[in-house]
Amino acid sequence: MADKKIILTPEAREELEKEYRDLIDVQRPDVIEKLSLARSQGDLSENADYDAARDRQAQIEGRISQIEQILNNAVSAEEAGLGANSKKIGIGDIVTFVELATGEESTVRVVGQVGADPFGNPPSISNESPIGLALIGSEPGKTAWVESAERYEIKIISSSRK
Repeated sequence: MADKKIILTPEAREELEKEYRDLIDVQRPDVIEKLSLARSQGDLSENADYDAARDRQAQIEGRISQIEQILNNAVSAEEAGLGANSKKIGIGDIVTFVELATGEESTVRVVGQVGADPFGNPPSISNESPIGLALIGSEPGKTAWVESAERYEIKIISSSRK
């Protein structure tokens, strides 16, 4: 089965590549050195330093593998047809909308599956979240249904590119 394509903003790709380089160039060599030092202490069966280094090595290798998989399956917003040349709302857009039932207005930035930050200013939401799914491909002035536990309608007020 082919892996699902992951839409990344340029910022999210850059952050992942930066983290990947740190894991490969800094953290991996550091944990290998700690393993070597722990091995030189003799009996490994009761060596807490060795156990801790092995655990850390497993975490690092797991994250390296995860980032490689993300980057290997990543496409830009433009490749996904949701980039700057589109008039429709896409990845990276900052969108203001109002929930029609309550009149509550919200502003969010739509990002790919990687990079969502609900505490950002404005909050970043995944294109796969219920609101993200309702916004992607729509246009200012239109209404859309948010498919969540309780379905509700929003009206898109404005959209801008970063």
